[in-house]
Amino acid sequence: MRIVFLGPPGAGKGTQAARIVERYGIPQLSTGEMLRAAVAAGTPVGLEAKDVMASGGLVSDDIVVRIVADRIEEADAKKGFILDGFPRTVAQAEALDRMLAGKGLKLDSVIELKVDEGALVKRMENRVAETIARGEPVRKDDNPEAFRIRLENYREQTAPVSGYYASKGVLKTTDGMRPIDEVTQQVFAILDAAKA
Repeated sequence: MRIVFLGPPGAGKGTQAARIVERYGIPQLSTGEMLRAAVAAGTPVGLEAKDVMASGGLVSDDIVVRIVADRIEEADAKKGFILDGFPRTVAQAEALDRMLAGKGLKLDSVIELKVDEGALVKRMENRVAETIARGEPVRKDDNPEAFRIRLENYREQTAPVSGYYASKGVLKTTDGMRPIDEVTQQVFAILDAAKA
């Protein structure tokens, strides 16, 4: 089961992905973690990425796709995987499709968590207040202004990915504003239908 999760920051993708990992026994793949692991392991593509990052550049889509391609060959990803934070652009989505096709694979599900952005900002403010109340440090990007910028970047760069997958007939959406357990049940229903 190969899954892409879409939705703006704070939509609950991480929470739902953790539940999918538990239920279906497939890994959640974060491009940031994969990049760091490839660099640490000194793989050919990891060394390439390290050089780009050392020069202060952004790692190209080509490098990221090759890192994903290497990672999905590992034993724990043979039954499938959840891509979290990738693809972020239509170009990345197209590159991902080409890479998977080259391996004789395709995505089984693309799930978008639809949310109200105003409510997301409120949710983030509550999370910050709860973190402070527990005496824990607050993430640098967990402030209303930084969060609004992240939402704006999402709208400009990543939201068009939904249209790309919708045009291919593989996008399923669910209401990410519902209670967490209800969202989980909707996500599981989408995935079970895709498996059937």
